[in-house]
Amino acid sequence: MNDLLKNLNRLFDHAALKSDVDEKAVLKICEEAIQYDFFAVCVNPVWVEIASGNLANKNTKIVSTAGFPLGANRTNIKVSEATKAVKDGAVEIDMVANIGWIKSGDFRAVEMEISEVRKSIPFNVVLKVIIEASLLTSYEQIEATKAVVAGGAQFVKTGTGFFGDVTVEQVKTLFEAAGGKIEVKASGGIRTVEQCRKLLEAGATRLGTSSSVQIMKELKTANQPHSG
Repeated sequence: MNDLLKNLNRLFDHAALKSDVDEKAVLKICEEAIQYDFFAVCVNPVWVEIASGNLANKNTKIVSTAGFPLGANRTNIKVSEATKAVKDGAVEIDMVANIGWIKSGDFRAVEMEISEVRKSIPFNVVLKVIIEASLLTSYEQIEATKAVVAGGAQFVKTGTGFFGDVTVEQVKTLFEAAGGKIEVKASGGIRTVEQCRKLLEAGATRLGTSSSVQIMKELKTANQPHSG
């Protein structure tokens, strides 16, 4: 097996972030996360308490969101969402940067907002910042990543998955722009083992997907010895 895929399950943020996700779906992803020992489940703020109750004393962490999925909320709303999610049991926050500010070239405002959210949550809570790379030029991706670094976050994340699938090129661009100072989370349309391999080779260290179970089943099949 490719070494990159050796502990693939521990690189997944197993996500259920669509607007029609109900309590049953949240409970299901928690069960799946326990079964496959995924690194984390990723749920919208309203579901953090339920996920936290189901994953107490388990190996799987809880990720929640702030300003999701558009990033156009006011900064104080993102701060409020992040702090409440942490109180409810989230240990990582995936916030959406203000994409309009990025498109306007106001990277200082982007940095300041990230810094505000970062300062509002405990130092040991990981902050990932979604920059929606599919909507950005290469230059905007690079400058946005620099703003994420300067704002004090631990990860830059390619996208929400709502506005286009992640590409290897995006991950390479973000990885190079990060300069080893922060990590890269790839997200959006990740459905196969091969995609995972390519994204990890490009520099991603975490993968966000709702297809984690399907991918693990594919990996298991691929690793089974062939008879004959």
